[in-house]
Amino acid sequence: MIICKTPLRISFFGGGTDFPEFYLEKGGAVLGTAIDKNIFHAVMRFPSELFDYSVRIAYSHVECVKCVEEIKHKPFREILRHFTIEKDIEIGLTADLPSFSGLGSSSSFAVGLINALTAFQGRFIPKQDLAKLAIHIERDILKETVGCQDQIFAAYGGLNLIEFSTTENFTVNRISLTKSRLNELDNSLLLFYSGLTRVANDIERRKINNLPNIKDNLLRIYNIVEKAHTILAGNKSLSDFGLLLDETWREKRLLDPYVTNTTIDTMYELAREAGALGGKLLGAGGGGFMLLFVPEEKQGAVRKALSNFFEIPFSINAPGSSIIHS
Repeated sequence: MIICKTPLRISFFGGGTDFPEFYLEKGGAVLGTAIDKNIFHAVMRFPSELFDYSVRIAYSHVECVKCVEEIKHKPFREILRHFTIEKDIEIGLTADLPSFSGLGSSSSFAVGLINALTAFQGRFIPKQDLAKLAIHIERDILKETVGCQDQIFAAYGGLNLIEFSTTENFTVNRISLTKSRLNELDNSLLLFYSGLTRVANDIERRKINNLPNIKDNLLRIYNIVEKAHTILAGNKSLSDFGLLLDETWREKRLLDPYVTNTTIDTMYELAREAGALGGKLLGAGGGGFMLLFVPEEKQGAVRKALSNFFEIPFSINAPGSSIIHS
């Protein structure tokens, strides 16, 4: 049996500039981190000689089929096809947090399954190749309207500045912080679930179709990344980092009408009134998780203000996708 553990991610700044439709013309950058919430894939040989089916896939549903082509779950099916695996395999999927919640779960799924199947075939795949293959499968084979940051965070892990060039290359710059500054950042972040799920692909497709009209917003979002990196890697107060989150959220809200709604706006305003310096809805928008930057002395008040929403404890700077059992 192969078991692969792959992290989810939190994107602080730069979301939207990681789409080739934007960065191939203007360049792009994101600043974010892998977190200690994960997706797990368990892959093993299935003895089809003993059953009337040859492939078993278990996720929120269970599929028992005679061949890969019969699998209804498209990402499972297409990734297995890429590896030319036709039969005699069983795969189980579990996750710490729900899908469609803005934490990059679809890309973590792709990265984790690719990593697990590579190991199942007795091979090793470097992090860069792992990220690139996941991007290719999601964008070119599955035809998903996704950016390119989530796959990289899932593959590499860590707290990173990822830069995208106009030549389609990317560079992962690990942000090195002292232990005390890393702990201060970690302890200043709160994560609350809005209770709303959404299909990110629909929102992102509208943004891409409207790219000429939101390009200036994305350029401002792009420029905020450098400011945030300077604060984080330097000696400035991390409170400035929190205030920049507010600035980037206000820009993100302008990208599409469906990025926010009454529930999300209420969450954010309650948190700000209680002492949060800034924050943002993670992912494409419309639902999922709200990230907040809150000084420790104000966190009790913020938790009380958001008592109707479920808080998820988490830590940043988690490792990338890895085989934890073989």
